Amino acid sequence: MMTDSALTWKNKLFAVVEHRYFTRTIISLILFNAVVVGLETHEGLYSKYKDVFYKIDLALLWIFTVEIIIRILAAPRLQGFFKNSWNWFDIIIVSAGHLFIGAHFVTVLRILRVLRVFRAISVIPSLRKLVDALLLTIPSLGNIMLLMSIIFYIFGVTGTMLFREVAPEYFGSLQLSLLTLFQVVTLESWASQVMRPIFDVHPWSWIYFVAFVLVGTFVIFNLFIGVIVNNVEKSEATDKNDEETATHREVVELRKQVQELKALIEKQIAGK
Repeated sequence: MMTDSALTWKNKLFAVVEHRYFTRTIISLILFNAVVVGLETHEGLYSKYKDVFYKIDLALLWIFTVEIIIRILAAPRLQGFFKNSWNWFDIIIVSAGHLFIGAHFVTVLRILRVLRVFRAISVIPSLRKLVDALLLTIPSLGNIMLLMSIIFYIFGVTGTMLFREVAPEYFGSLQLSLLTLFQVVTLESWASQVMRPIFDVHPWSWIYFVAFVLVGTFVIFNLFIGVIVNNVEKSEATDKNDEETATHREVVELRKQVQELKALIEKQIAGK
């Protein structure tokens, strides 16, 4: 059982964590960290002010550490705090920073600083909801990925058999054919770079490429987008229902308290 003093401090910490200025400050520090990491890519600047960058990173690392500690202490329930995967993500990123801050793995340390920018997702609720919705689409995309793999394999084998002699750099083997088809499906220079040289030798080759573009790009990608949009809408609807349920519970609890207070007042009046 917590004492009244402990509950008071916990409530104060919770109010600090939930305050909009606290969130804005953390977001600003994350963005500042992103700018610093970007400046470090200029080798001349980094080599000249290496100690300054190190001190800035160390200060930011400890600020983020204190922030996470405050959030843990302010959590109404520790079990609920550690059930949130985003909180684990923040803890892992900060812990990894402490692990490598004194080591000589400079490249690893600089990559971890970049990963710290991902914390903007865990801090901003709207981004967090969007990423959660995207993660929910992964199981639904399994069948689409299987279908796309079958289509790639069929066109890859066919392309290798048809165009191996004409364009060995693109269709010389199944691996090269699959890589070429990946380029084609992104619509990156597929006509001028891939199809045109083959078309000059085999005028009928346009049938192969147009068929793959229609099936691989327009059909499959639209299926991807449809599944993602559908899951995002479902996630938003679920969040809305949860908010309405929570509001309903609060209203019911408030009515119950009002009725109890009314009954108490009536009892006191009757006693007089």
